[in-house]
Amino acid sequence: MTAPSHTTVGIVGAGPAGLLLARLLHNAGVNCVVLESRDRAYVEQRQRAGILEQSTVDVLRASGAGERLDREGIPHEGIELRFDRRSFRVDFPALTGGRRVWVYAQTEVVKDLIALQLADGAPLFFDTEVLAVEGPDTDSPVIRYRRDGVERTLTCGYVVGCDGFHGVTRRAIPEGVLRTYERTYPYSWLGILADVAPSCDELIYAHSPRGFALHSMRSETVSRLYLQVPNGEDPQDWSDERIWDELDARFAVDGDWRLARGPITSKAVLPMRSHVTEPMRFGRVFLAGDAAHIVPPTGAKGLNLAAADVVVLARAFTHLKESGKTDLLEAYSDTCLKRVWRAEHFSYFMTTTLHTDPEQSPFTTRLQLSQLDRIATSPHAAAEVAENYAGLTIG
Repeated sequence: MTAPSHTTVGIVGAGPAGLLLARLLHNAGVNCVVLESRDRAYVEQRQRAGILEQSTVDVLRASGAGERLDREGIPHEGIELRFDRRSFRVDFPALTGGRRVWVYAQTEVVKDLIALQLADGAPLFFDTEVLAVEGPDTDSPVIRYRRDGVERTLTCGYVVGCDGFHGVTRRAIPEGVLRTYERTYPYSWLGILADVAPSCDELIYAHSPRGFALHSMRSETVSRLYLQVPNGEDPQDWSDERIWDELDARFAVDGDWRLARGPITSKAVLPMRSHVTEPMRFGRVFLAGDAAHIVPPTGAKGLNLAAADVVVLARAFTHLKESGKTDLLEAYSDTCLKRVWRAEHFSYFMTTTLHTDPEQSPFTTRLQLSQLDRIATSPHAAAEVAENYAGLTIG
């Protein structure tokens, strides 16, 4: 199939942000085209987030992409914090009026959205290299791309960049227009997948003198776990036995809880950083998801922020189609950035409260333990964590 030469909304990138936006626009009767540089197999195998907020689940269901999520997703009603050999459960529904989260990997969300799009949706093209976005401040921006060795153009009413921090869309915006705010953390995560049933019913976030650890899961038979490690660490330096021993030490609490071990099927080191781009719009070009902001994974916000961005965009394009007014599109950046900065702050709070800085003083450690103790003893502090983790309403 040859891509059309004109569309209302040109979407660059077929990650969760681009695919969900395309689905929402298709359902609203707004023409769009999605261009993705990678092949379908690569896109469907990219390992990313695994926690969906209540609002994200609601949007996926409303878009028609909730059937397998409801069948295979694992609802969680809280998280467990471990510190000073103690544990405390944060009860989401009790503290948020019924909100919860779901364990359902980003790879599965992407597979569901791709299947819907190809079966009944706007045009979606893989193996299509976007070379440039031209004329962002004109009435007809153009996406220049290469497909099957031939250069072509797609003239758009608007362009949405869902192609990540290093994507082409960001480079279309003139130098000096965008302002960036960022922080790089002095540690990384060693993440593993293991063929073993999870040792917990809900996620465990552990503060330890040895560093942070997280116990998550991908299914009832596959566990996903993380260890704080120094930046630049080589995962091959960590044997399976060393990983399990270190996880055991960091999750240790008083009592008879035990960590189940199993074959480790993958290891990778993930850097930690925070990044926000302002504004998220220039002319008729919009940035969404990782193209506009990155959060450390501690707060489980990345995929959910991307979903929130495109919900705001879809409402704005639907409003334009129905009323002819561009006010919601013009307000897009300001609307999204309020939520983005709240999520950035929560992710920063979770990261700096639970991790051990290599140069951290005993004073800072005592402050961390005091903060964790307050969450465990104050319903107000616990509610703040629950509200932010389960997700603010999209708007």
